[in-house]
Amino acid sequence: MADVPKREVENVEFVFEVMGSAGEGIDAVDLGDALRALNLNPTLALIEKMGGTKKRNEKKIKMDEFLPIYSQVKKEKEQGCYEDFIECLKLYDKEENGTMMLAELQHALLALGESLDDEQVETLFADCMDPEDEEGFIPYSPFLARMCERPDQLK
Repeated sequence: MADVPKREVENVEFVFEVMGSAGEGIDAVDLGDALRALNLNPTLALIEKMGGTKKRNEKKIKMDEFLPIYSQVKKEKEQGCYEDFIECLKLYDKEENGTMMLAELQHALLALGESLDDEQVETLFADCMDPEDEEGFIPYSPFLARMCERPDQLK
């Protein structure tokens, strides 16, 4: 069963219980969501490379197929982390006070890299964003802390 510690195998089993079924596995369209539920941050290209599909019911991934995928994605170096994202958003922090324009963050999420759609951005903001101030600025560190599940960075 790949080189996955027992505790992580239990976490994978739980994700499979929630997202699929024990016998059939998970739908390959949910591969990225399953990996993200296990605190990984794969790119869309990596998900596709590992067997993810764009349409539901094209393919199922069983637990014994998923564990090597999980193990390989876990070793990937092309994943951003909290500190990487902070450095990126500092580029938008013109006053160097830990804030940026909400509109700039929205633009970045909608237009740059592996862009999100409007509905995804709205959901992300509703779940993770502090209200913007009267000038349209938001503190980006608490936003990233919530998004990356880093409660130690919430201020």
